[in-house]
Amino acid sequence: MNPKNERAELAGDQGLGVGNVLTTLLERGTGLDAPSITFDTEVDGHPAWQAHTLAQLGERVAARAAALHALGVRPRDVVAVYVTAGADQVLSYLSLTRVGAIPALVNGRVPAEQAGEYIKRLRAVGVIADTAHWDSLKDRAIETPLLADPADLGKGDPAAAPKPYRHHGNEPAVITHSSGTTGLPKAVTHSHHSLFAAIRHRLSLPKGQGIERMLGALPSAHAATVIAVNLALTNRTQLAVLSQQSGGPVLDAIESWRPHAVLGFATTWSELAGEDLGARDLESVRTWWNTGDCAHEAHIRKLIAVGMRESVTAEGRVRTRGSFFVDGLGSSEMGHSQFHITHTPETSRYGRCIGKPHAFSDVAVVDDDGEKLDSGQVGQLAINAPTLSLGYWNDSVTTYRTRRDGYFLTGDLVFRDEAGYYYHVDRMVDSVELADGKRLFTMLCEEQVLADCADVLECTVVAVKKDDQVVTSVLLFLDPKADQEADRTAEVLAALEPHVAATVDRVVVVSPDSIPLGATGKVRKILLRQRFLDGELLSAKGTAGVAA
Repeated sequence: MNPKNERAELAGDQGLGVGNVLTTLLERGTGLDAPSITFDTEVDGHPAWQAHTLAQLGERVAARAAALHALGVRPRDVVAVYVTAGADQVLSYLSLTRVGAIPALVNGRVPAEQAGEYIKRLRAVGVIADTAHWDSLKDRAIETPLLADPADLGKGDPAAAPKPYRHHGNEPAVITHSSGTTGLPKAVTHSHHSLFAAIRHRLSLPKGQGIERMLGALPSAHAATVIAVNLALTNRTQLAVLSQQSGGPVLDAIESWRPHAVLGFATTWSELAGEDLGARDLESVRTWWNTGDCAHEAHIRKLIAVGMRESVTAEGRVRTRGSFFVDGLGSSEMGHSQFHITHTPETSRYGRCIGKPHAFSDVAVVDDDGEKLDSGQVGQLAINAPTLSLGYWNDSVTTYRTRRDGYFLTGDLVFRDEAGYYYHVDRMVDSVELADGKRLFTMLCEEQVLADCADVLECTVVAVKKDDQVVTSVLLFLDPKADQEADRTAEVLAALEPHVAATVDRVVVVSPDSIPLGATGKVRKILLRQRFLDGELLSAKGTAGVAA
């Protein structure tokens, strides 16, 4: 089979989707012995960091499907998956969709109190949970029974697995959840076709650099990992799935596994940028592939300075020092990043530029009344694309509140320039209107501080309305080698626009563990705002500068 022809055939197969990619490839009967997915933990005696061939992966999934079927799991049953290991998330997803059930993947870092309420609202038939996570749920009165420990599911007989379920395009195939930065995570329902739509589009294009060997430094319960798994399978390439996404372990995995591309979220790039990258062997990396929130220029520039990429010159194809960074903006609800822009050491379009929309995405910038805005005007991002989720499971109120005239209202504030590039400035819930009619965009402020203040590794800006005035706090995490005692106030104020600087009440050096984060690493600004309104001030070693 010509790989190019197979990719075209898969792109044209309208029965294909995230519920049946693995079983479809197994039925084709080609490339069964080729390496496909690698996990960082042992799987049923198969060593960690040793690739599963397509046939081996199919056997491990069939064993779990047989065990699930024996436990009474049937098509359309919702089953929550609350585990730590990436292997347990991925294999549970593949086996549940094989029997036609709907896996509801829960990030293992979601606190038990939140996870218990979330699972309760799913009205699932059961929970797949490892010992640690089930023990944390015991006292939560979730009323959902433990279905199985993932370690036991691999004991099933692959030959006893039921016939693979026949999925249809608009049927729900998998449930993931939002980051939960503003409260309880929302259950996002993806159809068989919606999470596959962007993969189908990519199959019609030439393979991108680095796709042959990808390291998934993504939350394994996220929609992005479901996409990555199916992207690797359909392209017959290798993917290693990490169970954690913090900087040190990711760098260790790059050095040992030698990926060509690294897939991750903004929080991982932030941590990597804080490491001494020059002391690491990162030459295998050609591409850093970001999804979710867009990344900061300060972090991107440090990453693209390392690695090696292929470039086409007059002398032919050559390897050039420095790597690509593919940025954009996406969310669980969007189903895939809707924008794309590629950075190299030679590019200079930053300022939270998220690029231009993918060919499959209909993008609009709208005002509060849903009217479309012209270029240069900041408004809410509205998306109409085949990748969009079906809505929120068991929550039609929120589903319909976020849909208007065929568009999904993402809650992001953006604008478009005359050249057609889009820029992300903030989330609606974090932006604050000032008395003079201008607005304060906290994420844009963070971008400006990081770009202008070299010693700052990470920055969080929180603005609250207090006594009819906007009061802004700038929280800094500094390079350990920097002077932790120096007052950074003047430097920070100079980086901000004057109307924003006028609202700054204090600039504080903090430790990373003092900032509340969601399960995917996003800052929970809603908690910080409440803490500041309650009079709590973050204390830290270093200087708290008070702006005049």
